[in-house]
Amino acid sequence: MSTLADWQIAELCRHGLVTPFDAEMLNPASIDVRLGDTLLIESAEGPMVPYPLGQRTMEDPYLLVPSQFVLGHTLESFNVPDNLTGQFILKSSRAREGLEHLLAGYIDPGFHGSVLTLELKNARQLHAIPLWPGMRIGQIVFSEMSEVPSLSYRQTGRYNNDPTVMESKG
Repeated sequence: MSTLADWQIAELCRHGLVTPFDAEMLNPASIDVRLGDTLLIESAEGPMVPYPLGQRTMEDPYLLVPSQFVLGHTLESFNVPDNLTGQFILKSSRAREGLEHLLAGYIDPGFHGSVLTLELKNARQLHAIPLWPGMRIGQIVFSEMSEVPSLSYRQTGRYNNDPTVMESKG
């Protein structure tokens, strides 16, 4: 398995790997992704409640309070071929602000037609963390598999074709 370089990621993005594709988001061995326009926020009544983030801006952000957990999603959607895997990694700037991602960022071969759901938590004790749509939240590192799997996520995946943030499907 080998990690893809920027030019390899760019070429695959031009063929639909990441949509929308913006060459400004490329790094030497990854591509940045941005926060989408909807959060799911915990509710005392049970299921998580959708919160439209679309009206928020860098100047008027949603404030993730200390210890608060939300589900968010990437602005970008993915169409991963059966010979690649991906890994979501929180941007170091976000981590230095106290934001945590709860490590469910693996992207299987065949994941397609979907945004990534992000499990976000404020690790700080005293200060809120600002969130707004379009902020650079993380990066995806893609790796080429040594062999194509016998069953790809294209056949087995429960989170394919999800256009927005999703709670657990069990």
